[in-house]
Amino acid sequence: MTEPTPPIEQHPPTSTSSTNTNPPTTTTTATTTTNLPRITIKYCTQCKWMLRAAYFAQELLSTFSTSLGEVALVPCTGGTFIVSITSASASETGVRESVLWDRRVDGGFPEVKVLKSRVRNVVDPQRDLGHTDRALRQENGGNQKQSQEKETEKCEDCQA
Repeated sequence: MTEPTPPIEQHPPTSTSSTNTNPPTTTTTATTTTNLPRITIKYCTQCKWMLRAAYFAQELLSTFSTSLGEVALVPCTGGTFIVSITSASASETGVRESVLWDRRVDGGFPEVKVLKSRVRNVVDPQRDLGHTDRALRQENGGNQKQSQEKETEKCEDCQA
């Protein structure tokens, strides 16, 4: 039977040269470029909504691929779930940020087809989302029919 190999010992360099091999302890900020349009999904870590945020990011990247510059997941607290988009504005130098979905304002979480539709309306309004658009049209048609039925329904007590 062979004996185990002893561990390799590593010693720090003992050179006294003026060359510093350690990385710098200070950091400098570099200018960063943001690829537009940029989707930002802020999600609450206390509520454990990271997987939901990642799922929405995956769906948007799958659908819009290179039409999006980037999708960012931003952890925060306080029950926050906000999806926003930053895009180039009509003016040449400006950017515009708009909220696509806010859990507190819109009530709950978006359906993927609704979120995709809102992103499409900013990124490429002429784009057809195929089955997603058909499903939204069908839902909106059903909602319009229901509202029309409510309007035509009259209370029997009111009819004289």
